[in-house]
Amino acid sequence: MFFLAIAPILVILILMVGFRWKASQAGGAGYLAALLIAWIWFGINLETLAYAHAKAVFLILDVLLIIWTAFLLFRVVDEAGGIQILSQTLPYLTADQGMQALLIGWIFASFLQGVGGFGVPTAVIAPILIGLGFSPLNAVVIPSLGHTWAVTFGSLGASFNAMMAVTGIGWELLAGPAAIFLGITGLLVGVAVGAVAGGWNGIKRLWLPILIIGVVMALAQYLTAILGLWNIGGLIGGTAGLAVGIPLAWILKKGAQTSEDLNWRKLLISLAGYGVLVGLTLAIQLIPPIKDFLGQLKLGFDFPATSTTAGYIVPAGPGRQIPIFRHAGMILLLSSAAAYLIFKKEGWYKTGALGRILRGTGTRVISSSVGITSIVMMAVIMGHAGMTDTLAKGFSASLGWFYPAFSPWIGALGAVMTGSNANSNLIFSALQLRTAEILNLPAAIILAAQTTGGALGSVAAPTKVIVGASTAGLEGEEGIILRKLLPIISALLFIISLITMIAIEFQ
Repeated sequence: MFFLAIAPILVILILMVGFRWKASQAGGAGYLAALLIAWIWFGINLETLAYAHAKAVFLILDVLLIIWTAFLLFRVVDEAGGIQILSQTLPYLTADQGMQALLIGWIFASFLQGVGGFGVPTAVIAPILIGLGFSPLNAVVIPSLGHTWAVTFGSLGASFNAMMAVTGIGWELLAGPAAIFLGITGLLVGVAVGAVAGGWNGIKRLWLPILIIGVVMALAQYLTAILGLWNIGGLIGGTAGLAVGIPLAWILKKGAQTSEDLNWRKLLISLAGYGVLVGLTLAIQLIPPIKDFLGQLKLGFDFPATSTTAGYIVPAGPGRQIPIFRHAGMILLLSSAAAYLIFKKEGWYKTGALGRILRGTGTRVISSSVGITSIVMMAVIMGHAGMTDTLAKGFSASLGWFYPAFSPWIGALGAVMTGSNANSNLIFSALQLRTAEILNLPAAIILAAQTTGGALGSVAAPTKVIVGASTAGLEGEEGIILRKLLPIISALLFIISLITMIAIEFQ
């Protein structure tokens, strides 16, 4: 039964990796495979299927609201030229290539992941680095590595929200361990960026900036996440990095242009939309009367217990509850509207800007939305049919005490095959949780390993590598990029495996 239970996941993996299907296509095939296997071999009935699909609708809506509005905000800023202003400003601060790699390929990439995601960091940064004299290969590899640690709490927390949605565990338990794992990863990523840019000599020369910036970004993201502001954790981490990295680069500058060349007013305006986002999030999440008032209206239902003919029971309980006016998607939507009005008042938009923003958003998110919809449906069906439980029992029996070391690699596998950490969390978080329960392991640590592995694996996903290659003039050379990325990603995953085992031991 184990091989039947894992078959839908293998279908997605084979179709995406072996046949290069898109996630939207492979996800549909995985969903159909799960449906048939659950019906024929696991005894799921029509009533259970109906409730499973109803639950999935709320999970899908919860995740997609963040993804749609996060990219909408990015498009509002990008259409106004805000991202271009940031991109043009940072190279002024230092002419040292190693420091440029850290400032642009690590810190700025993390900031962009915090606000946009969807492969944006590499697509924006690779051409900048090429213009500064980096080789096309390194121009892709550096930002690809640089933003990995910010993936889970980046894209306005879409990946973290996906993990909470599937497992039903709140941020209060999950945020701290995930932020610690990712903070350590961020420091390791800084070292990796320094090594790619300048070899061991680069690391020895830049170890102090790497340490200072890495610790500041990790602490900023951790504190933001444990305060319940997880949806802006990546944004705050990246912003803190810029706040420290910019003056540090200025102090250590070599041959940079003078500050008179910088238009600080335009720079601040370009960041206005994200300033509104941070302000609204802080007000809504940290001021109790506002939080309570906006949280009154929720979308969601209580569901009855269900059982299969094979005797697998899903207890009664509430499905995913969506606080409509307090949801991250609503905050992002209001921030997008505010940013649009600010840029329009400043005259930064050309005729037809709103139409281009909406079309660009729809074009970019529609494919991933279809993929997420089918993958969530598949995951919920597997959970209600007992397939996830079967997989968890199989993994726990075969791996036993060694399972914690294996959990980051499961997350990485999911991200590589689906193209995103969010999808990996949707597919594997329930499996990781159930296995942790069977082995009596702390769920928060296992799930932290899952999402950290997913974040690292996501940059080696073929879809993201293709995006990076296309922006650096390396079309057809994706294999070269992967050959440079994979050893570094594997080394980082190995370290996270060790950290997971140590965390379990001292829990």
